[in-house]
Amino acid sequence: MNEKMMRRLAKPMLFAAAFIWGSSFFIMKDALDALPVQYLLAIRFTAGAVLLGLLCWKKWKIFTPDYLWRGAVIGGFLYLAYSVQTYGLALTTPSKNAFLTAVYCVLVPFFYWAFAKVRPDRYNVIAAVLCVAGVGLVSLTGDLTVNPGDGLTLVSAVFYASHIVAVAKVSPGKDIYLLTVFQFAFSGLYAWIGGAITETFPAQALARPEVLLPLAYLAVMATTAALLFQNVGQVWSDPASASVILSLESVFGVLCSVVFAGDRVNGRMLLGFALIFIAVVCSETKFSFVRGAKL
Repeated sequence: MNEKMMRRLAKPMLFAAAFIWGSSFFIMKDALDALPVQYLLAIRFTAGAVLLGLLCWKKWKIFTPDYLWRGAVIGGFLYLAYSVQTYGLALTTPSKNAFLTAVYCVLVPFFYWAFAKVRPDRYNVIAAVLCVAGVGLVSLTGDLTVNPGDGLTLVSAVFYASHIVAVAKVSPGKDIYLLTVFQFAFSGLYAWIGGAITETFPAQALARPEVLLPLAYLAVMATTAALLFQNVGQVWSDPASASVILSLESVFGVLCSVVFAGDRVNGRMLLGFALIFIAVVCSETKFSFVRGAKL
């Protein structure tokens, strides 16, 4: 395709990635009813590694051994993030899990400050304040405590932020597609080990179509296709627009959970969701799309 066509397709691809990831929250919730966490992640990431490895087969000629340790490091953070998030999802609603996970976008600048000594700007600070307020509205109960599912989801946001910083540290000079293959492969390996130690392999569940279909969606669409849509869309789109569109993942997560999973959302939660969303947009774009329009 020519450059003009790719630029036209960039934003639809980003919207598709955000929608696929948003829809995966309630689908993952359904899959958890039949599959234990570790084996669910093991199958998902192993399938994702195989599919992506086949799609970018031409890139294998540039493989060097250091892809292994780099993939092992970022795959470890990704495995921890998904594991803790998935355990949290089992104990909370898909809509709350979606928005509380989005907190990682606000954490990244502060984590990056610790490693690269790049101080967060005023927009990052504003985003952090808005995010804390939003998290409080979404997760605090009447006695000002956080339920275990919401707490685990917030911990997973810390691992997601750590994963992004780790990718920034180990990916320069490496092909991101090939590196992602090893990231998925090591995430899957860690999950297989975790499953073998803590869980029973769900052989009977995997023979049921109602289990295989959600699992296939998670592996093919939410792991492989959405990642490709994101990577291609970001290449052919401006960063500010891409960040805003991708941040809609949490919004789509709530909409899909309400429409398809019957989640109930009250006014306080909606206000919290709105604050978290504004915080993510503020942190990711610094409202450059608004300031640019005024010039």
